[in-house]
Amino acid sequence: MFKSELEKLKQNLLLRTIKDRASRQGARIIIEGKEYLNFASNDYLGLCHHPEIISAAEDALKEFGTGAGASRLLSGGTILHRELESKIALFKGTEAALVFNSGYAANTGIIPAIASEQDAVFSDELNHASIIDGIRLSRAKTYIYRHKDMEHLHTLLKDCRAEKKIVITDTVFSMDGDTVPLNDIYNLCKEHGALLYIDDAHGTGVLGKGKGALEHFGIKPEPWIIQMGTMSKALGSFGAFAAADKDTINWLLNSARSFMFSTALPAHVAAASLASLDVLKKETWRIDRLWQNRNKLMNALKGFNTGSTETPIIPIIMKDIEGTLKLSEQLYEKGIYAPAIRPPTVKEPRIRITVTAEHSEEDIERLTEAIQKANIPL
Repeated sequence: MFKSELEKLKQNLLLRTIKDRASRQGARIIIEGKEYLNFASNDYLGLCHHPEIISAAEDALKEFGTGAGASRLLSGGTILHRELESKIALFKGTEAALVFNSGYAANTGIIPAIASEQDAVFSDELNHASIIDGIRLSRAKTYIYRHKDMEHLHTLLKDCRAEKKIVITDTVFSMDGDTVPLNDIYNLCKEHGALLYIDDAHGTGVLGKGKGALEHFGIKPEPWIIQMGTMSKALGSFGAFAAADKDTINWLLNSARSFMFSTALPAHVAAASLASLDVLKKETWRIDRLWQNRNKLMNALKGFNTGSTETPIIPIIMKDIEGTLKLSEQLYEKGIYAPAIRPPTVKEPRIRITVTAEHSEEDIERLTEAIQKANIPL
């Protein structure tokens, strides 16, 4: 049925395929029997295989079994889910929290619950696809402001006559690695009485000594700020959450369809997330190591077009798709896994590199040497 469409993707060098691992996640992975240095993981702190987290998951697996069996509003929840929400709220400095099954489920559930047809949503043009889809589902009047352009956002807010205004933004943009000017957005929301919704998926565990973007920018949680974050990246587990005041969380519990109508996360996943928050608090060296590695790699890549990155997400922006694919293939041949990112995901093709706390100095040198020796115009 889709043969001709697939052929067009192939001709335009946009056909995607999957390379599945035969190993755990980490700085080194096995694909088709060969070991690769992995620079494509969001497991920023190397927690996916931490023994304490695995042990916690194993204990919960034995006690609660493999599946949840139902949604939280039926019989799918456990005391571990509630404990996790309490710990997330403490971690994020809010009154309450609610766990979702993924970042995508969170954004497509929360945004339609807080915005409706008569409301106005203001969204950064480079926001994640899940934010875009959540806004579409809300049917709110949508205003797209130029990437991190505060003058543009200010003008849109000032000219809008909607009673409820909601500004939605990523805190770390996942393809460029730059951070949002959150203090400016905070001030604009305060000035115009707007609700602020932040997607802190790539900030949680990375920014603000692990606590995320609000801590990083010195902003205290407010009743008009909703924080979304994930456990599936720096925390090394799975799932997502909303952290906010009690009334907002109770409203989401009663109106976010992706929460209400989804089978709950298995208890052992909640147990893993609980343990990862404990490890994050104890092993602060992991965050220090992450940023040391990030700075080493950035210094080694001077002269390459790495855009405006400010985080461990480091893109090497290329001239064309063909060159991007060739560079990724050359790296792969040398035992380095760093896939090409192409349109429509991004406007400019790139190799999206993510460095983690697990990478060694030798790993970083091996990557940069391979990039420097590539016979491709960058």
